[in-house]
Amino acid sequence: MSRTYFLLFLSIVLFFTVGCGQDEAATEGGENDLTPVSFVLDWTPNTNHTGIYVAKENGYFEEEGLDVEIMLPGEAGANQLLASGQADFGVSYQEGLTQARVEGLPLVSIAAVLQHNTAGYASPVDKNITEPTDFEGKIYGGTGSTLEQAMMQTIMEENNANIDEVEFLPIGDADFFTAVERDVDFSLVYYGWTGVEAELRDEPLNMVYLTDFSEELDYYTPILATSEEMIETDSETVEAFVHAAAKGYEFAIENPEDAASILIDSEQELDPDLVRASQEWISPRYQDDAKRWGIQEHERWESFTNWMFENGIIENELEVDQAFTNEFLPSEE
Repeated sequence: MSRTYFLLFLSIVLFFTVGCGQDEAATEGGENDLTPVSFVLDWTPNTNHTGIYVAKENGYFEEEGLDVEIMLPGEAGANQLLASGQADFGVSYQEGLTQARVEGLPLVSIAAVLQHNTAGYASPVDKNITEPTDFEGKIYGGTGSTLEQAMMQTIMEENNANIDEVEFLPIGDADFFTAVERDVDFSLVYYGWTGVEAELRDEPLNMVYLTDFSEELDYYTPILATSEEMIETDSETVEAFVHAAAKGYEFAIENPEDAASILIDSEQELDPDLVRASQEWISPRYQDDAKRWGIQEHERWESFTNWMFENGIIENELEVDQAFTNEFLPSEE
């Protein structure tokens, strides 16, 4: 009897040991099947990034075989991290990526987050700045870049206004609302975040949008980007990433409230009311009038790149077809 019980006990031990070992191996194997991918933001998390958070939370990246880590850019900036291989994908801007390529950083735009430029010159309504001619005699708060001055000069000259009558004050990353109350009259903002915040604060703004005065300034901002090396050595991962991101942004277009909740739950330091209101405003603008989310047009890349060259922002002309691609976007159904 003792021998019989011993054999039975041994059989039970072996059963659970082998079974648990197989379960553990299966779990580890499932995790190992996912390709680790790093994605760097351009700034603190906001509704420009919602589609990425949705793709991660809803499992779209996992469905494509990816394990995506979302990173903050730090002092180096997204373009530098992408070019150095410290991040696989990230958020950039057409103007920044164009400058980077001319300077020798082989970056490529793989999708447009927003179809049209939503940037504009914002000011409290009591400043009475409603058109470019009103910039004269006012103080502008910005970064002090040549790009900034060239953009303002373009729309002012087209309206017979003199940019020499504008005082430029570098304010860096200063809070917009503090700056216009204390130091400056107007500044360049993206309405989808700062403009919406002004609505919530009951501090109405006048907006002078770049695209209302210049077709050349309807550049793609923001964009999703990667490196040429990533495309050349691992195009399957690039395609998988873009497909999942597209699904995330399409979800946000159709479900702004649910998408906002995902961003709020993922980044709990954000103001929930601002995120929800911003998402409601921005979701229709992800795709806007394009046939599908993420598409980029050669003509718009070429127009803005030529403008940058003519205004001395870049020293050399750019082969725009090497700077962006639509090849990784999901095909039209």
